Amino acid sequence: MATSDYFKRTSLFWMVAVSVAFGYFSFIVFAPEKIPFDHLGSFGSFCRYLVDNHADLMYKGWWAAIAIHLFEAVYALKVCSNKGISSPTARSLWFFQTFLFGFASLGLLLKYNPKRPKKH
Repeated sequence: MATSDYFKRTSLFWMVAVSVAFGYFSFIVFAPEKIPFDHLGSFGSFCRYLVDNHADLMYKGWWAAIAIHLFEAVYALKVCSNKGISSPTARSLWFFQTFLFGFASLGLLLKYNPKRPKKH
């Protein structure tokens, strides 16, 4: 694959882990009545405590997580530029993947080391 259109999909593990965690976090913030806390043991008790006593903090934390992922996605565009990835399609894929999966995606982009022509 040419340097200008490099893209690597993050692993299925991270896709599932981040999606489930963020989905659960979203339910805790926006629809806690739909979560069966009683069936989740001590984790459910802890989550119920957070919902009952720190709902405002959870709401702010949810927005902070969105903001962090957005920042990572914008940073991914800068890294794409620095590494010579100029294809609009590849840059869009990096942006959206990094927004959805955060550092699990950004880490792949940061590890990418394009072969640059040697200067004599």
